[in-house]
Amino acid sequence: MEELSHWIDGKRVPGTSGRFADVYNPATGEVQARVPLATKAELDDAVARAAKAQIAWGATNPQKRARVMMAAVGLINRDMDKLAEKLSSEHGKTFVDAKGDIQRGLEVIEYCIGAPQLLKGEYTDSAGPGIDMYSMKQPLGVVAGITPFNFPAMIPLWKMGPALACGNAMILKPSERDPSVPLMLAEIFKEAGLPDGVLQVVNGDKDAVDAILDNDTVQAVGFVGSTPIAQYIYSRGCANGKRVQCFGGAKNHMIIMPDADMDQAADALIGAGYGAAGERCMAISVAVPVGEGTADALRERLVPKIEALKVGPWTGGADVDYGPVVTAAAKANILRLVQTGVDQGAELVVDGRDFNLQGYENGFFVGPHLFDHVTTEMDIYRQEIFGPVLSMVRAKTYDEAIGMAMDHEYGNGTAIFTRDGDTARDFAHRINIGMVGINVPIPVPLAYHTFGGWKKSGFGDLNQHGPDAFKFYTRTKTVTSRWPSGIKEGAAFNFKAMD
Repeated sequence: MEELSHWIDGKRVPGTSGRFADVYNPATGEVQARVPLATKAELDDAVARAAKAQIAWGATNPQKRARVMMAAVGLINRDMDKLAEKLSSEHGKTFVDAKGDIQRGLEVIEYCIGAPQLLKGEYTDSAGPGIDMYSMKQPLGVVAGITPFNFPAMIPLWKMGPALACGNAMILKPSERDPSVPLMLAEIFKEAGLPDGVLQVVNGDKDAVDAILDNDTVQAVGFVGSTPIAQYIYSRGCANGKRVQCFGGAKNHMIIMPDADMDQAADALIGAGYGAAGERCMAISVAVPVGEGTADALRERLVPKIEALKVGPWTGGADVDYGPVVTAAAKANILRLVQTGVDQGAELVVDGRDFNLQGYENGFFVGPHLFDHVTTEMDIYRQEIFGPVLSMVRAKTYDEAIGMAMDHEYGNGTAIFTRDGDTARDFAHRINIGMVGINVPIPVPLAYHTFGGWKKSGFGDLNQHGPDAFKFYTRTKTVTSRWPSGIKEGAAFNFKAMD
């Protein structure tokens, strides 16, 4: 069995705590590796080493830092298949989906090549008599990223790219469920020219998280995961004086208007609801057809498509639609919530509870589920299931449909399918949700815009990637400068106003 490590000062370093977490193959249920769980002392040592390395890196020309990003892009593309295979083997998602995971992270690194432009300050000539003013964007120092299991390449890249391009050192604490790809990415960045110690990958559990939050040297923390943990990290990090951004859970609604293309809407729901086994914070888990006729037409199209989904391991071929969920505990929680839906009166139209894959009986596979006649009081509507379960909630009117999405405690993403421009524009302007799709089921912004939800889906003032990331990972210093050339009157004790 493989024993994984941390990544400290440019090399793999074994853990010293004696504590390990098992890393499973979700398709077979077998333990394939174990990863060390760091102590507070190990985490603090990694931070101290990063702080020393950051001084020279922060003083490095932004263009030279951007060249490291440029080299990393080429190396990640070179190793794309190798990274995707490892990602699939630990997470369970299909090979194509794993490559997409890496690609969306890679796009943020491509954006970071523009760091010299993004880090430019402002300048005012002659702000007062003989006085010039200018601002500088400077790195924070040592920052940390705490990333989830469901995107083991994309979200670490979203964190490390902007943080490093801005001149910070990064402590990355990836999920202990699928930790290999972040370690491989650290090796790639070293090959790209990143100095040793500037990126430290420290594997761990809550002990490591708390050590990050309590370490005075760590200036900022970025997190993606469940809402309860996001709230915990945000409150504890802010209480310790850190800059914190946390992204939590979701319950994303897709509204289907009577004038929508029903075939297009059904296809969109299949991909958005069941792709990656539903383990995406931007997955559509609630379909809201407006009108009984719309609901019946949508259901008629959905059922055969859902029943035709191929569930299997990532090695099962290019026609596998989705793979297993990440752990046995995740599978058990999904099935528990499905049962609550049945118990609370929802109609289980497609029942995947008895799904069994020959040869993979011990894997963490969950069959696809479709509920109809779900109501807003049910647990399957209120809670994030994070599995291949789609709920249909029938609305009588557009206002009732949009009200469901607006009243829900989560506000990550949403979508509307319609042919009417007035309805689409009204929806985009009124909805109190951070990312909106119009005839687009999963509206994840591209790297040069920012990603972030509202309400209990996001905590903090700045979003991930795009311009917000460069604001989050820098602080602004403003300099007021006066040189005594031509000044004869001597000292002055006030800022003289312009004549």
